[in-house]
Amino acid sequence: MNLQPITFKPKSVVLANPRGFCAGVDRAIAIVDRALDKFGAPVYVRHEVVHNKHVVDDLKARGAIFVEELKDVPDLPGGAVLIYSAHGVSKALQAEAAERNFRVFDATCPLVTKVHFEVAKLRKAGVEIIMIGHEGHPEVEGTMGQVTDGIYLVEDEADVARLAASGRVKDPTHLAFVTQTTLSVDDTAKVVAALQAAFPAIRPPRKDDICYATTNRQAAVKAIAPAVDTFIVVGSKASSNANRLREVAERLGATGYLVDDADGLDRAWIGEGARVGVSAGASTPEALVQGVLARLAEWGIDGLTVLAGEDETVEFNLPVGLR
Repeated sequence: MNLQPITFKPKSVVLANPRGFCAGVDRAIAIVDRALDKFGAPVYVRHEVVHNKHVVDDLKARGAIFVEELKDVPDLPGGAVLIYSAHGVSKALQAEAAERNFRVFDATCPLVTKVHFEVAKLRKAGVEIIMIGHEGHPEVEGTMGQVTDGIYLVEDEADVARLAASGRVKDPTHLAFVTQTTLSVDDTAKVVAALQAAFPAIRPPRKDDICYATTNRQAAVKAIAPAVDTFIVVGSKASSNANRLREVAERLGATGYLVDDADGLDRAWIGEGARVGVSAGASTPEALVQGVLARLAEWGIDGLTVLAGEDETVEFNLPVGLR
């Protein structure tokens, strides 16, 4: 992607491209929609299928029930329909669902599933694993829950130093790392460098675990942020990838804000003659972005430039039982 600085007139907007829904999010939402069409309400979804309030509320209105614990799913004749969110789940949760004979459809993003397979394969080979990710995030819990031991979580360089000093890693010569798929590309590179310095024999993933959508959206923000005063990211505060977009913009000098929709905007953020960048997290419907642009236009910020960004053509199939 061309990262040359962009110049444009004051009181105007530059819109990031790509932005919004990725293939994994499209698939996850389609799975819930198809399950409702096929089986009727209710269907149960473990955790928010994607981190966006508007998407979740729309699915709730159709009859989806979101739960954090499987004890909140009732035992129904023929088995309740249960959908795993795009973030993935642990082996323990899968076993519990099987024991209760739920009719399960897995909406885990295939790029997250790739990391799950990698973790399981490494542990089977006796390799310990360090995961780079955010503690408490459902993707991290699901990935680390693919194995029962030999996996350690780090968030930053300080965590790497503490782990190296702790002696918890049994054999540093048989060690690999994986990452959460929605991390900051730049921050992760720093943590990887710290891991390689602390554990020189550590093995990287065969292919970068940070997904194409995360990488492309951050690159688009990097192209815009140096040229704007204010950067608006449309997305949920629970969304890792949306939060990272705001952080990327701020590091490049823009004042960044994360809003669910146009109602989250504050006129005081937009100075006289301001130049505004806009992007959206990978769980954000395009209609919410258009709502933000419309509100900015009402405030006189209406000259629109659309970034010519990376073309995304990735598609993921639905589970066989829902095609």
